Amino acid sequence: MQNNFWEGKNVLITGGTGFLGSWLTKELVERKAKVYCFVKEIQKDSNFERMGLNRQAKVVFGSILDIDLLKFYLDKYQIDSVFHLAAQPLVQVALKNPSDTIKTNVLGTTNVLEACRQNGQIKRIVVASTDRAYGSYEKPPCQEDYPLKGEYPYDVSKSCADLIAQAYAKTYKMPIAITRCSNIYGGGDFNFDRIIPETIKHLLFNEEITIRSNGKFKREFFYVKDAVFAYLMLAEKISELNLCGEAFNFGSNSPVEILEVVKKIISISEVKNAIINVLDSAQAEVKDQYLSSKKAKEILGWEPKYNLERGLKETYNWYKEYFKK
Repeated sequence: MQNNFWEGKNVLITGGTGFLGSWLTKELVERKAKVYCFVKEIQKDSNFERMGLNRQAKVVFGSILDIDLLKFYLDKYQIDSVFHLAAQPLVQVALKNPSDTIKTNVLGTTNVLEACRQNGQIKRIVVASTDRAYGSYEKPPCQEDYPLKGEYPYDVSKSCADLIAQAYAKTYKMPIAITRCSNIYGGGDFNFDRIIPETIKHLLFNEEITIRSNGKFKREFFYVKDAVFAYLMLAEKISELNLCGEAFNFGSNSPVEILEVVKKIISISEVKNAIINVLDSAQAEVKDQYLSSKKAKEILGWEPKYNLERGLKETYNWYKEYFKK
C-alpha cells in the first residue's frame, strides 16, 4: 500500500464506530485522512471511544435509510472516498426480524450508492459484502465467479446488496469494489453470540462454553487487522487497476472446525477443566463455508499476515484487559 495515499483525503465510513469500522477508522486517522463516521449511535464503552477516535474522527449521526441526509454529508464534507460497512450483521437477529434486516442491508446499501451517484464526485467506494452472500456450496472454497444464492434472511440480504453494488458499478460506471470477507474477529467485537468473543468471555468468567452447532462445521476466521489492510488496499487500487464492479474474497485461507477454534482459545487462556456444551441446535447455518482468496493475491498482491494462533492471542489479551475494569 502507498504510505501517503490517504493523507488529506475526506473519507466517509458508514458504521464507522462499529467493530470493523473502529479499526478501519484508526488506521485511516493514522494515515492522516479526514474521517467522518456516519452512524445511528455509538455503543456505550465502544472500542471506538476506548481508542480515542471520537477525538480524532468526526462522528455524524443518521440512518442509511435517510438518503437526503447521506447526500447532505457527502456534499458538506466534500467526501472523495466511501466505505460502506453499516448493516444488520447478525444471523440470529435476522431470523427473528427479517424485514428490518432486509430493509437495512438492501435499501440502506441502495441509498448509499444512489447518494454517491447523485454526488458525482466520489473517487472510490468499497461495499462490504460477506462470504454468506454465496449461500451453501457442497464443495467450498467459494470463488468470486460463483453465483450468489443466499438462502436465509441475512444471507439473502447480503446477496442482494452485493448484486446492487455490482449493478451500480456497471450501469453507471461508478468506482465501486466489493469485499467478501470470511468471519472477522478481534478485540472490540461486542456481539457475544459470535463464537470467538463468546468463548473468551465464558472463559474469563469461568462459565460453561456453549456451541450452538455440532462443533464440526468448518469456518474461516479472519483477523480484523488483516481485514483493515484488505479494505484499504482494495480502495487504493480501484481506479489504478480498473476494478469497478469487481468483488474480492478475503480470508485466512485456513478453514477450521468450530470445536477446534474453541479448543485453541482454551489452550491460549490456560484455563483448566473448561466445560464445553455442544447444543447441536443451530438454525439457518451453512455447514461448511470458506473462501478462496487467490484473486486478491494475484490481482492486488494481498495476503493475510496473521495466522489463527497469533490473531486469537491478541484477541484474548484484548478482552482480558477489557474485562479487568
